[in-house]
Amino acid sequence: MSTDSALLQIVDAALAEAARKSGEWLVCRPGCSECCIGPFPISQLDARRLRVGLAELESHDPPRARRVRERARLYLARFGPEFPGGLAAGLLEGTCADEEPCPALDPQTGTCDLYAARPMTCRVFGPPMRVGQAPGPAVAVCELCFQGATSDEIAACEVAVDPDGLEFALLQELEHSTGAEGDTIVALVLA
Repeated sequence: MSTDSALLQIVDAALAEAARKSGEWLVCRPGCSECCIGPFPISQLDARRLRVGLAELESHDPPRARRVRERARLYLARFGPEFPGGLAAGLLEGTCADEEPCPALDPQTGTCDLYAARPMTCRVFGPPMRVGQAPGPAVAVCELCFQGATSDEIAACEVAVDPDGLEFALLQELEHSTGAEGDTIVALVLA
């Protein structure tokens, strides 16, 4: 897990640099949860991080951890039957649950109960972040950010995340050592 900690430090440093470059264009803040709606795929590395984060939450705030688990169970109860291919597939496709908040999102505060353990997608969404070496695809910016900005202004704020491919190497190592493969969703991990 120490190599995963190194990855998170790299990503968090890149995010801080992107936020610095973005300045007032970036409107992400605690309580803004526009990007926490609808299912999205997470890796097995993200899933492991979430499980550890939930266990840590359980050790210091059991009632809050129970609320997270309950939201995940209710999520699956509501949308599990609509999973294309069933729950074993692990991913929602199409429009199923597109308006449903992430189970880690506290509906009272609009903040993530597992913020320190959040998936990579959550870590890099908002400012313009390039995953891998250029000309790799840039992660989309939040539709609430960069209102009125030109493409050049957005590009000037872009920062590369994990250009050496550490996340991919860690994911391959995890998949090889555990046999856990493929993407899943937050609700399946937390239920």
